Amino acid sequence: MTFRKLVEETRQIVTASLASAGYPSVQFDVSEPPRKEFGDLTCNVAFPLSKQLKKPPAKIAADLIEFLRPLIKQGSLVLSAEPHPAGYVNFMANHAVLSTSTLDGLLSDPDAYGHLDAGKGRRMAIEHTSVNPNKALHVGHMRNVILGDTLYRIMKATNHKTTVLNYVDDSGLQVADIVVGFRFAGFSVEPPAGRKFDQYCGDDVYVKVNQMYEKDPTLVEKRKIVLKEMEEGRSEIARFAAEITKRVLDEQLRTCWRLKARYDILNFESQIVVSKMWERAFELLKKEGLVKFEEEGKNKGCWVIEAEGEEDKVVVRSDGTATYVAKDIPYATWKMGIVSDPFHYVEYGTQWDSSTLHATTLEQGKAGLFPGADRVVTIIDSRQSRLQRIISHVLGRIDSGGDYQHLGYEAVTISAGTAKALGIDIGERQFMHMSGRKGIYVGADYVLDHLKAKAKEEVKSRNPDFTDEELDSVAEEIAISAIRYNMVKQDLDKIITFDITESMSLEGDTGPYLQYAYARSQRILEKAGVKAPSVAKFELLRHEAETVLIREIAKLDLVVEDAAKSLSPKALARYSYTLATAFSLFYEKVPVLREPDKEVLAARLTLVKAFGIALKNALSLLGVTALNKM
Repeated sequence: MTFRKLVEETRQIVTASLASAGYPSVQFDVSEPPRKEFGDLTCNVAFPLSKQLKKPPAKIAADLIEFLRPLIKQGSLVLSAEPHPAGYVNFMANHAVLSTSTLDGLLSDPDAYGHLDAGKGRRMAIEHTSVNPNKALHVGHMRNVILGDTLYRIMKATNHKTTVLNYVDDSGLQVADIVVGFRFAGFSVEPPAGRKFDQYCGDDVYVKVNQMYEKDPTLVEKRKIVLKEMEEGRSEIARFAAEITKRVLDEQLRTCWRLKARYDILNFESQIVVSKMWERAFELLKKEGLVKFEEEGKNKGCWVIEAEGEEDKVVVRSDGTATYVAKDIPYATWKMGIVSDPFHYVEYGTQWDSSTLHATTLEQGKAGLFPGADRVVTIIDSRQSRLQRIISHVLGRIDSGGDYQHLGYEAVTISAGTAKALGIDIGERQFMHMSGRKGIYVGADYVLDHLKAKAKEEVKSRNPDFTDEELDSVAEEIAISAIRYNMVKQDLDKIITFDITESMSLEGDTGPYLQYAYARSQRILEKAGVKAPSVAKFELLRHEAETVLIREIAKLDLVVEDAAKSLSPKALARYSYTLATAFSLFYEKVPVLREPDKEVLAARLTLVKAFGIALKNALSLLGVTALNKM
């Protein structure tokens, strides 16, 4: 937390020095310098001044330093300031004060360390997962689930009142396909022994029915009938489809819960259709002049949305049927609280963290559970970017005070080595793209099981005294860590090529490496044989490796705030890795348990304890469990 205070104090000193020097007030940045010899912070104030004063930045920096130095008080977080020939003003922190302030603050409220009130209780909705309920999740879906859940954890830590939504497309073609398979193509409703129902539906029924359509046109006609009855929602076929959807959804949720994701509300597309929410949203669009009826051209007879910089989007076809976007727009207006809530809410189940998952219903239930949000983040892959831009445009015109954002990401592929390890032949290719319709994908459960098996082997070799229960629990946490960290550490606009061997490494930029760093810190405290004190002479921590570690610990809340502002869980992943490597350097350079001076030993043990708290809190926001042994 104290690094924030160091930055604030530096800004105050610079601002006061401008007034003392008679310089105009300007916007300037205070940030970390690119190299450690430039100090702990650097300020660019001379550059915007240079434009106004028509003087070289280096001259301004040299002049300003004479007014700035007297403002540095003894005992403050800032120790000194120096001008750089390039024109920057570099600041050195008072590490004795920084160490004491940081570690005292952390130890006074360890569970809340890194949390802050940036959101001020603002209502926020995050929609993620939203996998069609006709198949099991594959490794590509995991990126969406993990990204959404990590963002939820970050927003909760920054005091955003966050509701997590999972949209279930229970009235689409994919569900119709498996209903056709069960009712008209001879597939058994029960999966073979040992198969999860969602895996059976996706791998066998869905894929094979799509192959059968090419040979049997009558099945295509059956699909049209099934779709119509599903949308009307009153027939026996519709009831059967709802039962199948629930069975698949339950299995999907088990996979998501295994990944430690959790939700607040399940929304169902069929209910959006039946609720007439689209009709109300459509009237609102016409009233606001956001749609127009085409009298001629390729879209003659259609209602279209005109969005700046985008091709006109048809929302109602000439035959009166609504397009896909006509379902997304009313759902988005509901998320923003623009249209009245037509739903009641029922308890769907208890999740892995003991929280209650609710589902919308048009029948009896609780009312008013979701009043809408001030800010909505919809997480869907980048292929949906155009549609999401149109929705954002529409909402911006209807509700100028609302904040609707699409968080897109690129696809996940499988490396050649991983495909081979999973028994998939991809020939000479270096990676494999996935296709649910063709049955070319790697299931999320399959990846987790494989990661867990590899982790079990490693943990058992290192801990032969572990019970089977301990071994299973630790291996599961390592598997979750490997996949979660691998998915959030990447740039969202980059395709991920997932490699099982790389993600499991205890060295380098992996989730298990971070868990290992935490376990190592706990082992030091255990070996010490004494409890690390809550109060110590932290000013004795003068070794460079100690000051570097403390400086990283002090930044956690700044990183969490940045991740929340930029919707970038990667920032937190980068920080966690940097923090762990700073601890590894400290472990190598500083003898903790061999330190003869009792006061220095006490301070170092407390630093190790503080590191463990900071890393554990950061890992918790990433959805990774810190392990005492592994």
